[in-house]
Amino acid sequence: MQAEKSTRPRQVWQWADVRRRKLGMWAYTLNRVSGLGLVLYLFIHLAVLRLLAGGPAAWDNFLALVRSPLFLVLDVVLLAGLLIHGLNGIRLTITGLGIGVPAHKTWFLALMAAALILSAAGAIAIFTM
Repeated sequence: MQAEKSTRPRQVWQWADVRRRKLGMWAYTLNRVSGLGLVLYLFIHLAVLRLLAGGPAAWDNFLALVRSPLFLVLDVVLLAGLLIHGLNGIRLTITGLGIGVPAHKTWFLALMAAALILSAAGAIAIFTM
């Protein structure tokens, strides 16, 4: 006899709870977190670009800000978020079309490995330029 599942509704925070979850839940959570991060970045980006409204004199201050170590780290985080979200989105599109469905876990692992490698290469490029 199977135990009945709880009829209690899930709490809002449980969508990100990946403990004891399968790989698909990790993919789901990564996609949601990276998407939320990209939306947050858009607002931060617009606020920083607002600094340029001060005219040519504001350009030097803007360059000093975006060349700071904090902003360089944020650039790496942005690149990683874009790669994770984009590559996972491609995987979701391909499997949604019915292509490669049996190998979706392999696709996920391969694409996240590619995201990691490309993020590392991007970090090297960002910090050495």
